[in-house]
Amino acid sequence: MAAVISDPVSDMLTRIRNGINARHMRVPMPLSKVKLRIAECMKSEGFIEDFEVAREGTRGTLTVQLKYDNNRECVITGLKRVSRPGLRRYVATEEIPVVRNGLGVAIISTSSGVMTDREARRQRVGGELLCTVW
Repeated sequence: MAAVISDPVSDMLTRIRNGINARHMRVPMPLSKVKLRIAECMKSEGFIEDFEVAREGTRGTLTVQLKYDNNRECVITGLKRVSRPGLRRYVATEEIPVVRNGLGVAIISTSSGVMTDREARRQRVGGELLCTVW
């Protein structure tokens, strides 16, 4: 029987953080549409090497392949959950934060789907500020 997770996005970020600390190459986690879109955003911005989806009936697994440089240091130096179930954080287009002077990325859930801060500014949409990665 699988455990009930009250905040799946936070669980995803914690699994990635723990994988980085343990120097793992791959981090498996339960699959959801939001997690899949977050992984796509992280891959497009160059924070992870790749990800794969394995489906077993109604359940699925998302496996994120972490990206390391030549010194075996992970490309991701920080992950932070911004909006959480107890305190949702919504931002308008003008309020979308610039993470680490553009070196990081904010991931936002908008009416047009989950996207990076750059895409949201380009499409001029705001939404729920899920997390920041740098």
